[in-house]
Amino acid sequence: MLQPIEVEIDAQGQVHPVGLKKPLPEGHALLTLLTPLANEEALLSESALAEDWLKPETAPSFKLS
Repeated sequence: MLQPIEVEIDAQGQVHPVGLKKPLPEGHALLTLLTPLANEEALLSESALAEDWLKPETAPSFKLS
């Protein structure tokens, strides 16, 4: 049976399970490495910036004459 778990990998390459109450059983596992996107912070803040941009109180600051 496949059971996804969250792990952290330290600087030495050691795998540490996150939030497990018991140790992992002996055996084999497949690991999918999630690498952050280069502009992840920008992508995450894009929707928040879009909401602020549309607020009426911000409109006068950006009004072109």
